[in-house]
Amino acid sequence: MKICQVERPLVSTNRIPGFEHKHLLVVRDGSTQQVAVDAVGCVPGDWVICVGSSAAREAAGSKEYPSDLTIVGIIDHWPPESGAAGSRGAG
Repeated sequence: MKICQVERPLVSTNRIPGFEHKHLLVVRDGSTQQVAVDAVGCVPGDWVICVGSSAAREAAGSKEYPSDLTIVGIIDHWPPESGAAGSRGAG
């Protein structure tokens, strides 16, 4: 598992049939941007927990799902290294 921050949605209207209508989000893990399947309903700025590999496929809905990174949780409160507070429920 890894902690990432959601940056923005990624729109891809031309997809393979197995990709269904899952939302895709650009997430940042340190200085690296990646695309993740949103299984929980995130918004930009959220700090999230992501899983990869076979766990990502199962979390997205099926072992055959073509994902190698899936968001499985929104962090309610977490102070990242920069000192900023987590996004949801902070206060």
